[in-house]
Amino acid sequence: MSGVYLAFDFGEKRIGAAIGDDLTGSARPLSAVNSGDWKAIEKLVSEWRPAAVIVGMPLNDDGSDQAITTLTRKFIRQLEERIKLPVHISDERFSSRAADNILRDARASGQMTRRVRKGDRDGQAARVILEQWLLERR
Repeated sequence: MSGVYLAFDFGEKRIGAAIGDDLTGSARPLSAVNSGDWKAIEKLVSEWRPAAVIVGMPLNDDGSDQAITTLTRKFIRQLEERIKLPVHISDERFSSRAADNILRDARASGQMTRRVRKGDRDGQAARVILEQWLLERR
């Protein structure tokens, strides 16, 4: 399986999204969507036509479930039923910290001149999740 992949970082309020490919092994963040906005999620899938979707699985440092893990599993089940594409799970333990570092570095270097918005972290976290998954496949 090769091609373009779409990733989601599930959250109770927002879902971060990113698009990437296995040719470059890189991804870029997309705009976050509101949790439960299946129309927006299905639009992303239709627009990008990914080979598969990757969803970050939130776990504690020791690998145990977090409070949001159950909701993420429910989101994954609903996603599988709605989009009819392969859905892969990726460990997202450190994606939010990595996203914060990316945003901080972008601000410090002048690459990002506007203030960081709430959805920025979600998109960057989805990007980290997807790039990690792509790297693990190599």
